[in-house]
Amino acid sequence: MKEKLKGFWLCLLIAIPSWILGKLFPIVGGPVIAIILGMVVSNFIKDKASYAAGIKFTSKKILQYAVILLGFGLNLSIILKTGKQSLPIIVSTISVSLLISYVLHKTMNIPTKISTLVGVGSSICGGSAIAATAPVIDADDSEVAQAISVIFFFNVLAAILFPNLGALLGFNSLNGEAFGIFAGTAINDTSSVTAAASTWDSMYALGSATLDKAVTVKLTRTLAIIPITLCLGFIRTQKEKGKGKKIKWLEIFPVFIIYFVIASIITTICENFGVSASIFSPVKTLSKFFIVLAMGAIGLNTNIVKLIKTGGKPILMGLCCWIGITGVSLMMQHILGVW
Repeated sequence: MKEKLKGFWLCLLIAIPSWILGKLFPIVGGPVIAIILGMVVSNFIKDKASYAAGIKFTSKKILQYAVILLGFGLNLSIILKTGKQSLPIIVSTISVSLLISYVLHKTMNIPTKISTLVGVGSSICGGSAIAATAPVIDADDSEVAQAISVIFFFNVLAAILFPNLGALLGFNSLNGEAFGIFAGTAINDTSSVTAAASTWDSMYALGSATLDKAVTVKLTRTLAIIPITLCLGFIRTQKEKGKGKKIKWLEIFPVFIIYFVIASIITTICENFGVSASIFSPVKTLSKFFIVLAMGAIGLNTNIVKLIKTGGKPILMGLCCWIGITGVSLMMQHILGVW
């Protein structure tokens, strides 16, 4: 453990200011700031080997702990009750995003792991989905950083453009239902979902009606982490077997996903027995901080020059996924009579 402390403390020193700046600039968010700061700090470290063990621990294990703690923000009974209306839209948007990323991966020769991360991050829940998927497919830190950067770019665009787009399309301004579902299904990361929904509430003096709807839909999307990671683990096992390598599914089984489910069940049981949801707020906050902490470590292990040089195709993939998700979300809402 001693050999990990030096690198861990360095990541922590990056995470704290990134967390604070993320609060001041929520549209950007702490994770992205941490990656950028980590890449900058990395250029000034001469003896990087002494930090390596701690950086690796933070980028891998702390990231998994973040996903586990994320489960304490999910009350399954509330999500199933209020999120079922948006379920057909969620399934459709996830399917389209994964299909687009697969087709572009094949036609544009984009590496498999970065394609998977961008596709999953776009379709499910941005940074959290990438955090859950990365260890399952054995993605390296530069691939995670690239995927997060792509997702961040379109998150910012969505948070800025979607409220005006909703007004242009004639969403009901007397309640936040239509725009809340739109934001919750078409925007990737929670911070940007919150920003867009809050803007709509402010535009039409709706209190927090839109925000409440959008967050519930977003949390429903988060549950897709479970089947996606299990499927990816199974696919990786089959590919390794095809190469003649001996690898069992249980060896790469994402055990942390089981703990994520257990955390969600604990939250659901406690809240159904009258325990206030605010009890879990510190744990949810810790989960978000762990993601920022892990992103700082990932930034330290990322070559900024390489990231820029190889970023063109993943950005195009992210754009196509973003357009596809937005179009399908609007189409499904129209078919279902929400808008």
